[in-house]
Amino acid sequence: MNPKLTNVAKYCFAIFLFNCFFTANAQTNKNSLTKFYLQGAAGASSKSGSFTELSLQGVVRNKWSFTLSYHDLTMQPKNQPSDYQPETGVVFLIPYTNNIKVNMKLFSFTAGKYFSLGRNTWLTTEAGLSIVQGEKASFQKTASQSSDPLLLLFLTSYTTSNYNTSIESANSAGVMMRADFNWAFCAFMGLGAEVFANFNSIQSPVGYQLKLILGVMGRHTKMQKRK
Repeated sequence: MNPKLTNVAKYCFAIFLFNCFFTANAQTNKNSLTKFYLQGAAGASSKSGSFTELSLQGVVRNKWSFTLSYHDLTMQPKNQPSDYQPETGVVFLIPYTNNIKVNMKLFSFTAGKYFSLGRNTWLTTEAGLSIVQGEKASFQKTASQSSDPLLLLFLTSYTTSNYNTSIESANSAGVMMRADFNWAFCAFMGLGAEVFANFNSIQSPVGYQLKLILGVMGRHTKMQKRK
């Protein structure tokens, strides 16, 4: 499979197809697919990273769960030298720091177990495979340089990094592990939290996030609870 299929446009198209299929399935067999919802999330990851996630998650027969997810991460390279100093400076009295970051995109399918924690709260634990499209950084030691003092007349100065850096693209396969806590506060909407880890040959991020979920929550009313 071409790793470029992980781009956002084609992923959104995949969401549309999955939504059509599982909505039709839920209508013909209501006891099979008990929950099905779209998730939008943002969080932090290892190596001072940040990321967003768009995913579809479903629960089958209140026993098993599955998730189709897309993560877009930005983080420090795993091989960044311990003595690395980024380029810093001031432009019109506004300071800046040019830290090196690498990007990674994860397109994953996971499946696992569903656990009911309460009337409208549940936990899922899953594992599966990922297609990984990322970047690798290489560092070469160099002497840092400072700007000409005359630039101070224009309220500007800079000091270059002590490493020359190059970025190259790389593709890989990975293993995704995730655990999600979800709370449905109404029939079509809820909130949640997630932790995940992805293991691959490029860089293996670990992250946590908060999310908004929209779809078929499978909420239970108090009357249903008594029954």
